[in-house]
Amino acid sequence: MTETLARLFAPHPEGAPALGAPGATWLDHGGLRALAAQTRAALRAAGVGMGDRVAIVLPNGPAMAAAFLTVAQAAVTAPLNPAYRREEFDFYLSDLGARAVILPEGPGGAAEAAAQALGLTVLRLAEPEGAPAGTFRLAAGTGPGAAAGDGGAPGPGDVALILHTSGTTSRPKIVPLTQGNLAASARHIGAALALSPADRCLNVMPLFHIHGLVAAVTASLAAGGSVWCAPGFDALRFFGWLSEADPTWFTAVPTMHQAILARARRNAEAIARSRLRLVRSSSASLPPQVFAELSAAFGVPVIESYGMTEAAHQMASNPLPPRAQKPGSVGVAAGPEVRIADEAESRLLPDGATGEVVISGPNVTPGYEGNPEANARSFFLAGGRRWFRTGDQGRLDAEGYLWLTGRLKEIINRGGEKVSPLEVDAVLMDHPAVAQAVAFALPHEKLGEEVAAAVVLRDGAEATEAEIRAFAAGRLAAFKVPRQVVIVPEIPKGATGKLQRIGLAARLGLGAAR
Repeated sequence: MTETLARLFAPHPEGAPALGAPGATWLDHGGLRALAAQTRAALRAAGVGMGDRVAIVLPNGPAMAAAFLTVAQAAVTAPLNPAYRREEFDFYLSDLGARAVILPEGPGGAAEAAAQALGLTVLRLAEPEGAPAGTFRLAAGTGPGAAAGDGGAPGPGDVALILHTSGTTSRPKIVPLTQGNLAASARHIGAALALSPADRCLNVMPLFHIHGLVAAVTASLAAGGSVWCAPGFDALRFFGWLSEADPTWFTAVPTMHQAILARARRNAEAIARSRLRLVRSSSASLPPQVFAELSAAFGVPVIESYGMTEAAHQMASNPLPPRAQKPGSVGVAAGPEVRIADEAESRLLPDGATGEVVISGPNVTPGYEGNPEANARSFFLAGGRRWFRTGDQGRLDAEGYLWLTGRLKEIINRGGEKVSPLEVDAVLMDHPAVAQAVAFALPHEKLGEEVAAAVVLRDGAEATEAEIRAFAAGRLAAFKVPRQVVIVPEIPKGATGKLQRIGLAARLGLGAAR
């Protein structure tokens, strides 16, 4: 971990485009470096030092991307979802120990109220009219501290980014990622996708999430390329953006890809005119059926990658041609070393065995902050290396491709028989009427858990719950067949567009089965 973000961006030509957005001129790499120096000076003037934590609460777009990239070269960034409620801002701002918060001009809403209650410095971000995309000025709003000494530039081991885990089943954990972690991950993604200065990413991912921050933005700029920042995901506007941005690739979660596919046929001309050379998917398993549809619709390689916050995003990736693509697999190790370990013991298993996916490498977090119990559970030493337990179950095939079975906490335990929800999803998705499927655990009075599934039907298609169950029964062992299939107009998703498996029975109002 010898690199920092500043060193990552330093060598690129002054006039090469860096950040773009709808209707805006491009901010070039030289302009981005100048903006980083201005931001550092503004932070120091407001009393924010190198080790201080700055929450960034901004809508998606080039200013959010630029704020992350520049603040991370001078302090510790903590991007937060602007849609949080007041009590969520109270928790996150307090838990991460923020010194300051960056808000857009205008009413600050819940974030400003929480910041003021905690006595934080509020910095207002202004975007000058007509300036290149991402250009901004910072001004102290409330509570500026005394000017901070410069203290030098952050080194590879200094924390650059703090994110919280999702906290689906417990209190969210704080994940610190160092300058070296982010730089290594950006390099890994660039190598996996063969990114160059000629490449441009169309970003539709939220920029409070590691996928958008590192895969789309940081990796693009680290390679000397550019990123065009949409104001969020909108399937209705996507193909217009595709024409305006002229990207060579884009990255998204599977549910976004499915929404794009639903409109792909009527936008075939825009696809044909594009210079896309790949489509990337990450942050959730891509159903093989969606992989095939994406490949057919765009006529370019579909690269499924495997990532998580604790790895500064990428851990494995399907390779570009001429290496084989294996739909349903998340690919080969793409940065860190990837192995399979015994779930109960700190012991590495041979290839071909099924167990917990573990990783070791320069992109892996040093450990959860202030949580020795979680660190003791999540890290272990073996073979002279420190390994992180991902919480995912899977196996490596003879060619080193990783096949995931699912999150260990999402594996359905039906009276002692373990059922992979991903396996059930894949079978249900083969039904011609099914557009989306998510298998999940349904509480059962005697078995503990039973298999259930929520499905969304394709536009204009018809199927009954009994027909879908019968279809599954012809392709799955009896104990894996969903006892209950619920047809819904939409499956609940998280803030980043990922389908939510845990707690789905309760959200759908399903009681315990008997």
